[in-house]
Formats: sequence, structure tokens, C-alpha cells
Amino acid sequence: MQYKRPKKPISGVLLLDKPIGFSSNQALQKAKWLLQAAKAGHTGTLDPLATGLLPLCFGEATKFAHYLTDADKTYEACIKLGVTTKTGDAEGEVLSTQSVNVSEAQFKQVCEKFTGEITQVPPMYSALKHEGKALYEYARAGIEIERKARTVYIREIQFNTFDKDIAEITVTCSKGTYIRTLAEEIGKQLGCGAHLIGLRRTATANYLIAQAITLEQFEVMSTEARSAALLPADTAVMHLPALTFDADSTHYLQQGQSVWKSGVVVSGMLRLYTDDQVFLGLGELQPDGKVGPKRLIVVT
Repeated sequence: MQYKRPKKPISGVLLLDKPIGFSSNQALQKAKWLLQAAKAGHTGTLDPLATGLLPLCFGEATKFAHYLTDADKTYEACIKLGVTTKTGDAEGEVLSTQSVNVSEAQFKQVCEKFTGEITQVPPMYSALKHEGKALYEYARAGIEIERKARTVYIREIQFNTFDKDIAEITVTCSKGTYIRTLAEEIGKQLGCGAHLIGLRRTATANYLIAQAITLEQFEVMSTEARSAALLPADTAVMHLPALTFDADSTHYLQQGQSVWKSGVVVSGMLRLYTDDQVFLGLGELQPDGKVGPKRLIVVT
């Protein structure tokens, strides 16, 4: 009879530095297995060829994972000019090769055109679903699926280096932005074509790559150290205003009831805490002036 490892009710956020070659789900399942966690989810897909920050939510923290999925993200991208590929990255077969006669100034000028609100057509070689299957599954079978253009927002493109046909940039953008597609569009504007040869995510919301841990580091840690590496669940929602409540109000909130709280002037979702800073979850100011619970966690 096969031994089944017991699952633990572990909660928190692990900032993982995803290695190259791993899908986001493979990295998640590996970390979940190491923690023996009962429940887990990742917060925005990174391609196998990409590395970098992949926040993983465990237990009660999964209730707030969508805030990280929807958050702005920052990437360091390396672009090869003069070559286009079938997938838009280094994994695909070469479609065309052209000479590159582009100056650093021209490259910067074209990058500036892509800041702000732009439209992108999601690439066929992506994890975007169509009728329950990822687009890349259709692409590998030689089937082209019509995709609608969608609006994304590029907050900043920071120029890093430029050397003949290789350029490095840092991009801060909204969710749903495909950096591969951006690289291809930059190449198209320059008239020489381009594809992505390197991608590293360095920030998601308020989390930074400097805080992340590699799978190798995580694997050699003790059980206690692994648990200690998890950040509290409320770090996923630190952009929301916070309110504290006394013991009586906390009791009613945890029973699903709304409570009075004087001086609340903000609208939208709120972080709720006890007087001694124990995170309770999220609530919302109601029209009658009370604060109602919306997404509470199990406080142990």
C-alpha cells in the first residue's frame, strides 16, 4: 500500500524565484510538496523559458491570490533584433532573418511609442484558454484560433543596454501584457523584426525579486525554515486601507455581522485587524456606515 504524505494547513505567501524550464504549475507543485501544504495556487503564469518572481499562495492566502494576479508586474527583457520566430521567443523555429541597421536612439524612440494604453493580440503560443485548452496546444497541432485584440497598459519602458542587435529593457505593465508580443511589435516598427531571448520577472505588486528564494534553496531548508520563509497572507493586500477593531467588534465580524466603526471615510475593500494587529481578512464600508466582512480568514 502506497504511503500518503499528510497534508498541513499551512498559510502564507512564498516568493519563489522560478527557474528556467519549469512551468508555473510545476514550480507550484514542487513547493506545495515540500511544504506538504493542503491548498496552494500561483498568481500569474510565467513561461517555462522565463525566470523570476512567482508569488505562491498557500492556505488562507489563496483567498487573496487574485489581487496579485491582477497587479502590475515588472520584467527585464532581452530582445534579439533582425530575427523573427514562430513563437516570438527563442524556442520557436526561425521565420525570417534581416540585417539590422538600427541606432540606439531609434530603438529608444520606438520603445516610447508603446508606453501607455496599447492593444495586443495574444500569441498562439500562450497559455490562454480556448474552449478549455491552452492556445499553444492548438498551435502545436497546426490550428490557428482567432484571437481578439485586448487593451493592456504599459506604465514604463526603461532602456538598459543596446549592442548592435541585442537590446535589454525593463517593462512595468498591467496584467495580461505579453512581453513576447511587445518584442515582436518593436521589431516590426523598426523594420527588422525581433524576438524575445530572455525574460525575468522582477516585481509583482509590492513584492520584489530580491525577497525571493530559489527552489534549490527552498529544497535544502528544514521543515521549520520552509514555513518561516512564508510571508503573512495580508502582504498580498497591503495596497488596501487598514482598520482595527476591539474584541467585541472582532467577535461580530467573525460571525459574519457588520459593525459600526467611526471615522471611516474610504470606500472599497479594507484590511481588517484586531487591536493587537491580528489579520482578520477583508471588509467593506456599507451605505449605512457599518463595516461588513467580505473575505475573512481562519484565525488560529
